[in-house]
Amino acid sequence: MVEYLLFVRYMETNLTNAEPLRKSPDEWKTGDEPATAAQRSYLDTLAQDVGEEVEGDLTKAEASKLIDELRQRSPRLHDEK
Repeated sequence: MVEYLLFVRYMETNLTNAEPLRKSPDEWKTGDEPATAAQRSYLDTLAQDVGEEVEGDLTKAEASKLIDELRQRSPRLHDEK
C-alpha cells in the first residue's frame, strides 16, 4: 500500500510539472482524413455556444484546431474555471 501511495504521489508531481505530450494536428498522419463523428458533435456544441456555424467538410486536423479555438471562446468552459 505504501508503494502504491508513493507511486501516485510521484505521478501527480511529474504529470503536473510536465509539458503536455501533444503532437500538432499538422503533424498527424491521419490529419487529412475526414473529421470523426465525435469531433463533429463536439464542434457543433461549441459552435452553438459561441453563436457560429461550422462548415461541413473538415479534416481531423482542421477540426482539432477549430475545437481548440472554440474552446477558448466558449462561455460554458470559461464559467467552469
